[in-house]
Amino acid sequence: MVIRFAGDSGDGMQLTGTQFTETSALAGNDLATFPDYPAEIRAPAGTLAGVSGFQLHFSSEHVFTPGDSVDVLVAMNPAALRVNLEDVRKGGILVIDSAGFDARALDKAGYPSDPRTDGSLDGWRVIEVPITDLTLKAIEELRLPVRTAARSKNMFALGLVYFMFGRSLDHTLHWFEQKFAKKPDIKEANVLALKAGYNYGLTQELFAHVYEVRPAELEPGLYRNISGNEALAYGLIAAAELSGLELVCASYPITPATPILQYLASQKALGVRTFQAEDEIAAACAAVGAAYAGALSVTTTSGPGVALKGETIALAAALEVPMVIVNVQRAGPATGLPTKTEQADLLQAFYGRHGESPIPVIAARSPGDCFYAAIEATRCAIRHMTPVFLLTDGYVANGAEPWRIPKIADLPKIDVKFRTDPEGFQPYSRDDELARPWALPGTPGLEHRVGGLEKQHLTGNVSTDPKNHERMSKLRLEKVQRIARHYEPTEVFGDSSGSLVVVSWGGTFGAVREGVVRARRHGHRVGHVHLRNLCPLPQDLGEILRKFDKVVVPELNLGQLTKVLRSELLVDARSYGKIQGQPFKVAEIEDAIRAELEAN
Repeated sequence: MVIRFAGDSGDGMQLTGTQFTETSALAGNDLATFPDYPAEIRAPAGTLAGVSGFQLHFSSEHVFTPGDSVDVLVAMNPAALRVNLEDVRKGGILVIDSAGFDARALDKAGYPSDPRTDGSLDGWRVIEVPITDLTLKAIEELRLPVRTAARSKNMFALGLVYFMFGRSLDHTLHWFEQKFAKKPDIKEANVLALKAGYNYGLTQELFAHVYEVRPAELEPGLYRNISGNEALAYGLIAAAELSGLELVCASYPITPATPILQYLASQKALGVRTFQAEDEIAAACAAVGAAYAGALSVTTTSGPGVALKGETIALAAALEVPMVIVNVQRAGPATGLPTKTEQADLLQAFYGRHGESPIPVIAARSPGDCFYAAIEATRCAIRHMTPVFLLTDGYVANGAEPWRIPKIADLPKIDVKFRTDPEGFQPYSRDDELARPWALPGTPGLEHRVGGLEKQHLTGNVSTDPKNHERMSKLRLEKVQRIARHYEPTEVFGDSSGSLVVVSWGGTFGAVREGVVRARRHGHRVGHVHLRNLCPLPQDLGEILRKFDKVVVPELNLGQLTKVLRSELLVDARSYGKIQGQPFKVAEIEDAIRAELEAN
């Protein structure tokens, strides 16, 4: 089933969706979520620009995406209905707060007439409930101000949907006890509203059926519901434990990366140090200093922040210090659509610096995968003494899924070798990986020069020699290229040769995998290659792609990975781009595959 809660940004739709998500996770369903925030900080109430939504796909089977078409839409006002109606499947259920459909609200949403009576909603099952009015009546005994009391209407809606799907109220009631322990009136208002919504569904016989979604068959273990940003923060903490290093995160708040800094700031008890700098440039510089001093150094940001950090990131590449740069991508350019998702920073991660300053690029594919991607990025940075880009996006960062909690003892250690012996020490000598030694400042006999000017090979002294500059540039490039020697063989899902292969990266994984599964069900010879390591590309990728007649690359941009594949592997890769601030739907991928096959 796919449910979407939608209303004004102040209606608590994200909280409502999160509570239903956690309850479904406790019921054993596999699930995926997609919170969709307004792009403006506070758009006018009741307008299309101010609609906030939360979509949840929960199932007894494995879930790849938050779902395409919506089965149940809960719309708290006309604007929410108008923005989301086209995504609701015909025959689906519309639960509408009829108390919000007055003439003024209809006019704000751009409705010339009331859609409930003009035939606009024919083909859907419409359930009108005066949610706001019933909420106020349910909690009138508390004598709260009307505006305060009305804020509980989202819990009435949640209780109604809990009844619809036979869900227990226990988790949310327990959450109230913790959340509002110091605000008993607010706690009681939410309790009364939640129970009133549930009982309204029970007594009014609004639904022809109560729907049951059975538990999924998940791998045994201890699970929790986790978002991408949260998983990435925990992955960095785990990497610190695996490496024995102190985690230092120096960042400047920016949507949608800020929660990583917030999660890490709450973990001082684990030895995590966070520094909220005055700007992006200061944050990057502090991260370089932390890396030079021997910490597990991280800076988190989004595309505009990466632009500001560019000079310092190039400095980190020249200094050859281990540092993880997290870019939670959002829709640009400039401020763009700051709460919407996009994958348009790939070329920025590849080339968005001055001079020849190659940097490895890794991308997480799902919320839970952010944990492991953070560990991999850390391992790569330390092993090869280089800054590493770790890419997620708003869809992956804000989405959530059940995550099997690993045991730290089962995760391979991250080897850290600080140079301590001064005998024969040269700061830019290199090992088999072409990595230079990590010598901590203050270690006797290991004093060495750092700075932005070009270094002399081996000694690290300032050098303006043209041939030395070329040599150092090629060494830094070769070091990054050698990282590919440590990759596992590239996995091909489905057919290993045939008519078409679909290449994905980052958060497009789920939609592409499901689209390929559907195509293969129709008898097409289609394969799927998902890339986690983007720079350098896997050494076996060219050979794999040339086994197919066609290569299609779906991306939430205008073809950035496609350009890289065409230039580096000389394959006729074709782009299938989308830049609407929304993730791919499975049907869109399925249509793209069908169009390519029919064009054969």
